[in-house]
Amino acid sequence: MNVHELPMILFTILAQMSVGAFVVLGIIQIVAARRFGSAAIDKVTDPALFAIGPVMVLGLIVSMFHMNDLTNTLNVLRHFDSSWLTREIVFGSAFAGLGFVFAFLQWKKWGSTRQRQALALVTAAVGLMLVTSMSMIYYSLITVPAWHTLATPAQFFTTTFLLGALAVGAALMGTVMWRIKVAARAGTAAADTEGVVDPDSRKLLTSILKGIGIAAVVLLGVEFIIIALHISNLAGGGAVAGESVAVFSGGWFIARLVLVFLGAGLLSVFVYRYASSSKMARPLAILATSAFALVLAGEFIGRSQFYGSMFRIGM
Repeated sequence: MNVHELPMILFTILAQMSVGAFVVLGIIQIVAARRFGSAAIDKVTDPALFAIGPVMVLGLIVSMFHMNDLTNTLNVLRHFDSSWLTREIVFGSAFAGLGFVFAFLQWKKWGSTRQRQALALVTAAVGLMLVTSMSMIYYSLITVPAWHTLATPAQFFTTTFLLGALAVGAALMGTVMWRIKVAARAGTAAADTEGVVDPDSRKLLTSILKGIGIAAVVLLGVEFIIIALHISNLAGGGAVAGESVAVFSGGWFIARLVLVFLGAGLLSVFVYRYASSSKMARPLAILATSAFALVLAGEFIGRSQFYGSMFRIGM
């Protein structure tokens, strides 16, 4: 497994997960607004929102280690009109900044709901442009057959939404378990979500977890199709492309597929199945967290192999 590009592996994974989580939370806001109301939605989703900013900032900091001289960052900012790397830095910084502002306004409940939603829409658009810029940096390298393919943006966006959705599910259940722990310390009976999560919030949480379970299974299927097509195209793409195929094989490749299948497939099915039970808070939290952790590990291996597949045509 290639760990020489560890800063970029961490940056791309963390940034894409942050964008995906933000977009998923936005979808939840839009879909559930009429049925549950903004107050119930905010109560359930705000804790997950507040976790996105630190993760994104961590990713940006880690990415700086990829540049031996940090002043190189200032140099690449000069070419926004022609450089996808410049656009990545600009959109990454803008997403982190806008996300922080939105989270702060959401925390303080400053401005109207529509104003905050408008800011969230802009932030989500900037985040998606960040993922686009990331993928185009690699796609634009025509001398690297394993990267100069539509599989690159397809995989980046699949990772974005798969990790984002599962991260939201884990964060929501983590919040529930924290509230149960606080209630237990206060002497409140909190063996499950009864008395800790109000009925409306429980219904909303159930709907969200079921939606995440379905989305994870669908995205798993999409990812496996992309992987199969990518390897097939490389196998018939000439000598250099054929060298890249060898990277997507062996024990690490199998481990990646197994981890993603277990997390996004098997465990997500159980999350969907047990989401409606108020007596399953702890097992459900374990399932949601485990699904996220397994897929995160699988995507980490996959991104490592992505960088390991860099075989160039010519010098």
